[in-house]
Amino acid sequence: MKVSDASSMTEANDRKLSLFCMLEPEVLAAPYEHYRALREYEPVHWDPFMHAWVVTSYAEAVIVLMQYSADRTPPPAHLDRLGLSFMKPFAEVMLQQMMFMDGAMHARLRRLCAAAFTPARIEDLRSVIETIANELIDKVIAAGHIDLLADFANPLPAIVTARLLGVPVEDHEKLHGWVLDIAEVLGNFQHHPDRVAEIVTSLEDLKSYVATRIEEQRRCPTGGLIHSLMMAEVEGQHLSDDEVIANTIITLVGGHETTMNLIASGFLSLLRSPVSFEQLRTRPEIVGSAVEELLRFESPVQHTARIAPDDMQLGGKTIRKGSRVVAVLAAANRDPNRFPDPDHLDLLRSDNRHLAFGWAAHFCFGAPLARMEGQIAFNTLLRRLRRPVLLERSLHWRDNAGLRGLTTLKIGFDPDRSRTTA
Repeated sequence: MKVSDASSMTEANDRKLSLFCMLEPEVLAAPYEHYRALREYEPVHWDPFMHAWVVTSYAEAVIVLMQYSADRTPPPAHLDRLGLSFMKPFAEVMLQQMMFMDGAMHARLRRLCAAAFTPARIEDLRSVIETIANELIDKVIAAGHIDLLADFANPLPAIVTARLLGVPVEDHEKLHGWVLDIAEVLGNFQHHPDRVAEIVTSLEDLKSYVATRIEEQRRCPTGGLIHSLMMAEVEGQHLSDDEVIANTIITLVGGHETTMNLIASGFLSLLRSPVSFEQLRTRPEIVGSAVEELLRFESPVQHTARIAPDDMQLGGKTIRKGSRVVAVLAAANRDPNRFPDPDHLDLLRSDNRHLAFGWAAHFCFGAPLARMEGQIAFNTLLRRLRRPVLLERSLHWRDNAGLRGLTTLKIGFDPDRSRTTA
């Protein structure tokens, strides 16, 4: 074989395996086949189209999450050189967010946010979440059909997050629109030029919205997470207004977007597995284990990036200092070397230490709330929707490679005419 032919074959294979394929409709519909092919070919793989190392094995993904740097926000001058000047407003916000920090800066910000995001505050929301979930079902129970996204999975975490932040609940739809736009930037490797101006406007509108809420809390404190972030103090340190705004935004994205996708994608997984569906319906007490398995099986966050802090060895490859490394959490969560029969949904799976919420210092501090919302949502849906069936022949996934979610999920069920709609 000629050298040129071998080079062409390698390039074709790299293109076929690249994460840039993630937005192709067939890959977007079934990404786990793509991840499996990539992991079997090379679990630590240099992607020349991404200019990054891509990690799809569990053990190596954990090493990346533990040892590699989360401080990956490019400086403004670098964005200019790459022709990505439109990203500057996002970079300014990311520089203030804990998920893009390491070391002492990250520890300081996390301690301050944790002081506001307490377990007691989360537990106080339990009855609120149960009430909201039942009220949303009340609105559709007599109709016999539901768009699980529009009617339940979207408004439930949106309303809960608004209550948590201490902002008007009626603003949840406006917040949802902004969050979807921002999530598009956070989750994708490429950004459509026709969407740039609208997304930047959404970011600026959301920043202004939070800034207005901060001023309102100064004049007339009413409680909520924004006020708690303003008042949080650890060893005499407080958050600046910019830090409150930036971390309120990331709380909105994490608390709304990912929980919405957990509920919708998780319910779809249950519908596709009648045995698991019936198991959870008849044994609601296993919902804690069930949510962990649904998080592993259909991870709302598909990947995260890190930077190599030094020259390092990973999976037999030399990763040079400063190299970008993408840990594909959803692929690691289906690594057969870590999870037996990983493509099988097992609601009672033992030793289920998935990576859906990250690992170690950057483990999602909103995980307890997401778990609670998921548990309440699934038990409410399975208790109240009689004989649900999927009404859509083909499913449509949002064009977001990193934050995986459906656009609609239309479900039919036996209507309960004894219930009046709210």
